[in-house]
Amino acid sequence: MTSIRMEAGAAPAADEPVFVISVAAYLSGLHAQTLRQYDRLGLVTPARSSGQNRMYSLLDIERLREVQRLGESGINLEGIRRILDLEEQVRMLSERIDALSSE
Repeated sequence: MTSIRMEAGAAPAADEPVFVISVAAYLSGLHAQTLRQYDRLGLVTPARSSGQNRMYSLLDIERLREVQRLGESGINLEGIRRILDLEEQVRMLSERIDALSSE
């Protein structure tokens, strides 16, 4: 199970998986079944609890909203997956460039 290390009243870290699927669906404005489909397609991959329940982070919620925004602009799910994969590659390469530049 994911342990949550927070002080009382503190906000969770952006990557801390703290939301069950019903809360993530509410926060993202999507149906829980849509979240399950996005997980199956690899668009958003939430963490899993010890009971194998999906646990979403704030970053996952942001990604769900981005998937929704791209879909509303007419891009199909495969196109969205490719866009998100390319954005992740760009982010990783930028981090690598920054690391190499600072050496």
